[in-house]
Amino acid sequence: MSTIADLAEESVESKEQLVANLRRVIADAEELLAATADEGGSKLTDLRERISEHLRVARDKLADAEETVRTHARRAAYAADDYVHDNPWSSIGAAAALGILIGVLVGRR
Repeated sequence: MSTIADLAEESVESKEQLVANLRRVIADAEELLAATADEGGSKLTDLRERISEHLRVARDKLADAEETVRTHARRAAYAADDYVHDNPWSSIGAAAALGILIGVLVGRR
């Protein structure tokens, strides 16, 4: 049986996968910029510079967001886990009510 902390950790892992995917997109965009570096034209050069700056800002914001998400997810998991341990009967009642509701909804199909 999964605990609240386990579910929060899974959520953090899925967000980490999203961050990894975004990092790959940034890396691919940087590689594309490098591949077109020898292409001429002042408009293209200006565009590459703007894209490079936007990618740098995106990397910085991504790193900040990643740390914030991890911190908040862990805090929420610990708070939920503490609540369940402090109020076991309320938690059991809420879980039972949710189970009954899901059962009724599934039973109607």
